[in-house]
Amino acid sequence: MLPAKIEIYDQRFYQLVGSNLQIEELFDQAIWAEGPVWLTEEKAVIFSDVKGNTMYRWTQKTGTKVFRSPSYFANGNATDSAGHLITCEHGMRGISLTNKQGKRRLLVDKLDHKQLNSPNDVIVKSDGTIWFTDPPYGILSDAEGKKAASEIIGCYVYCYDPQIDELNVATFHVMRPNGLAFSADESQLIVADMSVVEFAKSGLRHLVAFDVRGKQLENRRVIAEISPGIPDGFCIDHHNVIYCSCATGLVILLMDGTMLGRILLDKTTSNCTFGADQKTLFITATNSLYRLTCH
Repeated sequence: MLPAKIEIYDQRFYQLVGSNLQIEELFDQAIWAEGPVWLTEEKAVIFSDVKGNTMYRWTQKTGTKVFRSPSYFANGNATDSAGHLITCEHGMRGISLTNKQGKRRLLVDKLDHKQLNSPNDVIVKSDGTIWFTDPPYGILSDAEGKKAASEIIGCYVYCYDPQIDELNVATFHVMRPNGLAFSADESQLIVADMSVVEFAKSGLRHLVAFDVRGKQLENRRVIAEISPGIPDGFCIDHHNVIYCSCATGLVILLMDGTMLGRILLDKTTSNCTFGADQKTLFITATNSLYRLTCH
């Protein structure tokens, strides 16, 4: 491991994040690495190479091995309370579940008999509901899925209840939703709006917050504009500190938008997830998987 390159904007960074940050590159053979998730029982990280149509599994003992190939152009990953793997699949235009025996099944791919676009990122709430974003990036070309027309004609945040097999639009009020994460008490859902990718002059590069009301999201408000680049994936710790991807690494900020600092990787960063504790962070950035430890 090497000392991480950081920029400090607020002295609370040292208290909330750490004063001794070490970074290690674990893998560098992806085309576009995305969607890391920590599997607690296996002490493993699953992550996707979206453009490589492959999923990988990393452990301290074995390093990085192929987990699934082809992966249906998998992107974001999460786990449910039983430890099952929940995956966004551009290729299938839906959300799948993989059990501990490795058996995969599609959970949901349609709203009112209309095919979803290409689910991108996913998180599971403590009540078992599965929340995900559905931008069009897997159907715009064959690079991350299969080029196709949108049947939904819109990009929304969804809430899927697997107990009753019901899918609801949680909000219509994000133009290009991508990453998402709950606040520590799950009363708020934070979503990345990266519509600047399609609309250079008028698009957004913002993190926005919503109040969670059952399976709906209300009271949209802007937390912060993220630059350089765009907010893609991110995670939030138990202090409600946000670790958000951007073009040069991670932006560290509070829920009120206060910027604490940056962790610089000098390459476009896509996502991150906590490991066994909230002092270990696994980060996907362009072709690489990194491990960051904060003490």
